[in-house]
Amino acid sequence: MSDEWRGVNVGARIILGLIFLFASTVVNAQQSVARQWNEQALEAIRHDYARPTVHARNLFHTSAAMWDAWAAYDSVADGWLVREKSAVGDVQSARNEAMSFAAYRLLSWRFAHSPGADTSLPAFTSLMQSLGYDIGNQSVDGDSPAALGNRIAAAYIEFGLSDGSNEGADYVNRHYESINPPLVPALPGNPSVLDPNRYQPLALTYFVDQSGNVIPGGFPEFLSAEWGQVVPFSLTSADLTIRRRDGFDYWMYHDPGPPPQLGGAGDLDYKANFENVVRLSGLLDPGIGQNIDISPASLGNNTLGTNDGHGYAVNPVTGVAYTPQLVPAGDYYRVLAEFWADGPHSETPPGHWFTIANTVSDSPHVVKRIGGTGPLLDDLEWDIKLYFALAGAMHDSAISAWGIKGWYDYVRPVSAIRHLAGLGQSSDPNLPSYNAAGIHLYPGEIELITEQSIAPGERHEHLAGPGNNNIGKIAVFAWRGPDYITDPATDSAGVGWILGENWWPYQRPTFVTPPFAGYVSGHSTYSRAAAALLSGFTGSEYFPGGLGQFEAPQNQFLVFEQGPSVDITLEWARYYDAADECSLSRIYGGIHPSADDIPGRLIGAVIGPEALARAMLHYRGAAPPIGVILAPPVAVPAQSPISLIALFAGLAMLGAIAARRRIT
Repeated sequence: MSDEWRGVNVGARIILGLIFLFASTVVNAQQSVARQWNEQALEAIRHDYARPTVHARNLFHTSAAMWDAWAAYDSVADGWLVREKSAVGDVQSARNEAMSFAAYRLLSWRFAHSPGADTSLPAFTSLMQSLGYDIGNQSVDGDSPAALGNRIAAAYIEFGLSDGSNEGADYVNRHYESINPPLVPALPGNPSVLDPNRYQPLALTYFVDQSGNVIPGGFPEFLSAEWGQVVPFSLTSADLTIRRRDGFDYWMYHDPGPPPQLGGAGDLDYKANFENVVRLSGLLDPGIGQNIDISPASLGNNTLGTNDGHGYAVNPVTGVAYTPQLVPAGDYYRVLAEFWADGPHSETPPGHWFTIANTVSDSPHVVKRIGGTGPLLDDLEWDIKLYFALAGAMHDSAISAWGIKGWYDYVRPVSAIRHLAGLGQSSDPNLPSYNAAGIHLYPGEIELITEQSIAPGERHEHLAGPGNNNIGKIAVFAWRGPDYITDPATDSAGVGWILGENWWPYQRPTFVTPPFAGYVSGHSTYSRAAAALLSGFTGSEYFPGGLGQFEAPQNQFLVFEQGPSVDITLEWARYYDAADECSLSRIYGGIHPSADDIPGRLIGAVIGPEALARAMLHYRGAAPPIGVILAPPVAVPAQSPISLIALFAGLAMLGAIAARRRIT
């Protein structure tokens, strides 16, 4: 198996981040200090473990710490955690310095034990030095901007040790345990599942997360099953439901109610949802079907919670018709699945929306007035206010989605589909292998293997098995999986008839499916919240100029296999169009059914405006202090500011040593 396939070397993927054709995202000296530290945070996330909840929190705490430093020099604005006020002559210079010290100390703490620490810590130090700041200044006393920044960082570090995240124990779950034994994807079927409605971990020789980190010895535990107890930004008690299981309280904000249950409420919906994932898997081949128009002339403009849109007659911003872009459907679906998967070597879904926001901010078409009205803001004020609001929305999305995941503990498609196929068919009691709990048959997509279908030249001939022992089993027309790929730079698995018990999502064999429950979709929640936030903050639902784009070059973009077979440009008119496409991508990728997707969109649609409204209160100096809901404290010792300063000194030394090693 090649390094490319493991995700250690992305090789042919020459475009890793989001690139829009209307702007550049290269960091330069003209960008605000807030932007430069945001880029540092995103780059550190790309070198860390792929933990979307943890990094949504990192982005929020870093953005909030910088906001608190900015607000300290504003007579009106309220900080989030630290509400100091300071008067200086040169406000811009003081803000830059205080924000930098706050971000530097906090990021250095949060990424001290990252697998990419030897890259990230020197990068933080290098930025401080390029800005002209002395990292040896560890003072927390007095009115200097450096002391203020250090105090803010210390406050966030200490706060983070008791905010419900269990940071002191590296974010591990304290109570949650899966009730299902692991699924072994390399073996057929799913014989070990005890409850097909509940999440099932995997058993792998080694796991490679979506940032490319190799984790030997199996599969990680459920990530952030208890994240609902983390202190949020704008979520309130009015949004909260608490459920108790096995002696532990699971907190859920915006509880959507239970997903469909096999053998219970929503049995038919359960089957239809996972059957649809199988059927869409059969489209992941550019040689299947016709070319489709993927421009905004045909796609997008959905009603919330649906996929009913048919595009736009003209560009809503320019009034000019969009140029159609006809491409093989299978290429489009594969690019969707990989682009929005946020890996390997990515900034995770919440960070992905920061790259989008930064690119939007870079556009010359953006007028930097919050909501499209009011005073024109300089880059620093625009950036810090945008980051504070967007990060709050991403943090709340993680708390809401993962709180729901932890309680409902819902099954992933790879477990459900293999289980359903293993039971048999539920379409016709007069046919072989009937089981009322089994999968439905769809001609040409999900079929029963029969003596006739395995005859020479017939579609299931290759599935007959030794002694024709596969007669009566379920065959599915789907992506054929990693067994058909030796070198992903040159090979494509394609689609074809395979045994249903061997179905794979469109993912790497060292990943297969994320290490946490499916319901609700985190991607859908993050994306809709971010789209709503950006729409409200910028004052327009539309990308600058009415068109956002991303290029996926022919045979250079895909990582899971070779492709796409032609150049593909993803295009969106609205932020909501990009968010809906992100949601759909997880279904084509075999990661979620629609039952996970739609509730996530609806929750995100509430969280985005809630977060912006809360941020606006801080902008206006009318925000209540945090603590309306406080998470139960985690049993870790609190650290005093004095011990944190000792830590600062140690981190500074490590950063300096690493920097010297890189130079020499």
